[in-house]
Formats: sequence, C-alpha cells, structure tokens
Amino acid sequence: MDLNQRIAACVRQLRTARGLSIEALADRSGVSRSMISLIERGETSATAVVLEKVAAALGIALASLFEPPATGATPLVRKADQAVWRDPDSGYVRRNVSPSGTVTPIQIVEVDFPPGAHVAYETGGREPAVHQQVWVLEGQIDVTVGGERHSLQQGDCLAFALDRPTAFRNRTRKAARYAVVIAS
Repeated sequence: MDLNQRIAACVRQLRTARGLSIEALADRSGVSRSMISLIERGETSATAVVLEKVAAALGIALASLFEPPATGATPLVRKADQAVWRDPDSGYVRRNVSPSGTVTPIQIVEVDFPPGAHVAYETGGREPAVHQQVWVLEGQIDVTVGGERHSLQQGDCLAFALDRPTAFRNRTRKAARYAVVIAS
C-alpha cells in the first residue's frame, strides 16, 4: 500500500469511526468536501497544511495519518520500514520513526527541511491535548507558536502544546534536520 493509500484508509476509518460524513469533516476542518473525497480515495498528494487541518478535525496528531495499519504491536521498526512522505508544497520530508501499533502516547518524527522552506499550520487545540517538542539535529529553523517566534539552532529543543497556529521556517541556504516528539 503506497503512502497516499495509507493516508486515505486512515482518514476514512477515523472519519467513519467518529460518525462523521465527508461534509461534516469538511466543515470541521475547513478543507473542501471535494478535497476530503480526493484524500479518502488516495487520488491526491495533499499538502502538510491540508493534512494537518484534517488531522486536527479528527482530534489526532498529523503523524498519526502516516502510520501503517496496525497488524500487531511490535516494539521495533527498522528504518527501511518507516513511512517517509514529502510535502508537495514545501518539499520537506518527514519520516515516522516510532513503531506503529504499540500502546504509547509518544510519536517521533524526523524532518528534513529544505533551505527557504516554510510551513504554517493554522489549526488550534485538540481534545485530548497534544504536546510536542522540536529538537534541531542539524542546521537552524524558526518556529513560531501563536505570535512568539523562536530561532532554534543545532541542539536546541522547544516544547509547546498544539493549541495555537504554528509555523516552521528555514531562513538559511542549508537544509535543516529536526526531530519532533509528540505526546498526547
């Protein structure tokens, strides 16, 4: 199953489990009904911003959309088996590092962020609350949470709740790499 099909199955399963129609999910997320339908059919490579809106409306972290279907919990996932996805808008590449199907409130994502890239998530809080920490492994990035901008360099770590709009920007000419640890 390719990643777009995995995202499609996840969105469709979560939407129906919550008793939402496509129209209701569109209203909650601010994403058009036609785009939700395309996502659920696996016929589009939606941007990170669009997928974040859908994830927020479903009450989950964006990383959850990339997890493979649970086929039994395992505490180990090899790098070759980790889901990798490229945002068609900014070109950033995210890799879900955490094993799927395990019962843990923590997810780890690694992001390769190209020079000049910018991604702004407009969504606010979720129930239950989602917290994340961004740890810069290489390079530097700016992270804006609400109206507060933080310039992060290699080794810096920023913790915050996903309860306000958040933006990531690489103002440099070099790629950055960072880890996002998500807890809910």
